[in-house]
Amino acid sequence: MIERIDTGARSSKVVKHNGVAYLSGQVGEGPTIQAQAEDCLGRVDAALKKAGSSREQMLRATIWLSDMKYFAEFNEVWNAWVPEGHAPARACGEAKLAREVLMVEVIVDAAYD
Repeated sequence: MIERIDTGARSSKVVKHNGVAYLSGQVGEGPTIQAQAEDCLGRVDAALKKAGSSREQMLRATIWLSDMKYFAEFNEVWNAWVPEGHAPARACGEAKLAREVLMVEVIVDAAYD
């Protein structure tokens, strides 16, 4: 069975299937990469909760930065956010994001109970 949460015209915030929750990409607000990263990861937390999951159950994360110059600063926020011993498989790359002011987008897949 497939369960869709917060479904809109183009996408769902979360799709659950066979024990895996697939989260749509999350972005954050703020003037700096740190502010956007913290807000973005807060939105990931909220989506994980809606899915019945948590940071400890993350399987994979895909991170898009608008410029790789933000890599080290993003990692400072990420490293503090990920629970020790529960780091997911991860990819990070550079991409043009949906709006010019965006510096980071995070996509997460996670197991759920």
